[in-house]
Amino acid sequence: MFVDEAVIICTAGKGGNGCNSLDRSRPGHFRATGGDGGPGGSVVIEASTHIQTLLDFQLKRLFHAQDGTNGSSSNKRGAAGHDCVLQVPAGTEVIDHRTQEFLKDLNRPDAKVVVCKGGAGGKGNDKKNEAAPGGAGEEKEILLKLKLIADIGIIGFPNSGKSTFISRVSNAKSKSARYPFTTKNPMLGVVKFDDGDTKVLADIPGIIEGAHEGRGLGLEFLKHVERTKSLLHMIDFAAVDGRDPVSDYHTLNGELKHYSEKLAGKEQIVAANKMDIPEAGVHLKRFRKMVKVECFPISAITGEGIPELLNRLRSAK
Repeated sequence: MFVDEAVIICTAGKGGNGCNSLDRSRPGHFRATGGDGGPGGSVVIEASTHIQTLLDFQLKRLFHAQDGTNGSSSNKRGAAGHDCVLQVPAGTEVIDHRTQEFLKDLNRPDAKVVVCKGGAGGKGNDKKNEAAPGGAGEEKEILLKLKLIADIGIIGFPNSGKSTFISRVSNAKSKSARYPFTTKNPMLGVVKFDDGDTKVLADIPGIIEGAHEGRGLGLEFLKHVERTKSLLHMIDFAAVDGRDPVSDYHTLNGELKHYSEKLAGKEQIVAANKMDIPEAGVHLKRFRKMVKVECFPISAITGEGIPELLNRLRSAK
């Protein structure tokens, strides 16, 4: 199950108490020998390539780092509490849910952030002061938001052939069928070229007119193509359901603008899909007259035109 948002409660460890201790080995000469308490453990969130979803954080929401131990006599310092380290997928944004403060974008593997700092250990007694208690650890409500990391984002209306395309050109095995919204979750696929170069593609659920108003699956999945360098706009040029490729192109771009002007301004490459169906050729001629964009005629079923399209995607900036 793909989960891309979760809210968790994180609590750092309490610092250990300082110790009140006196060395009475010399009559009449008492010496303070109380050790400091150990610091509490912190809560750390780090990105990992081995995690793909935030599902675990919907099943468990409370996380607590270890408390530091108390100091003891003979100036013995208490042990530090162990950190609580939480692993999340690379591409996760970490936000303080209560204040909405943006804490860190974990946009690469091994990136990490301390979200709750452990409490300081209390000082042991000295000549002038009694021992002090350990400090409390920080406690925060943390919002985790996953945005996939990919080179190319595939966008389009339902049934435009996005899933068939990514399954054909990459290692991804996306479900495809003749009904809308076959793809309900984002999916990554890696295209490998003969010289060892790779491109990561992100396929998201289809977008329909009115998605910004909540129709269909809405626009929530567009966040997964925000990090991409370019967008591959997959359009059904067979138009067997009475659709119009020109209208579809403009409608989807309108939905992109409702979501983000920055996303709508990304480099966009059009894939004129389903060219194996005769009617597609007529629509392609009309589209090229009316829309002046880079357009590659392909068939995700037969493979027609796909090598040329992949070479273009390889050079996407």
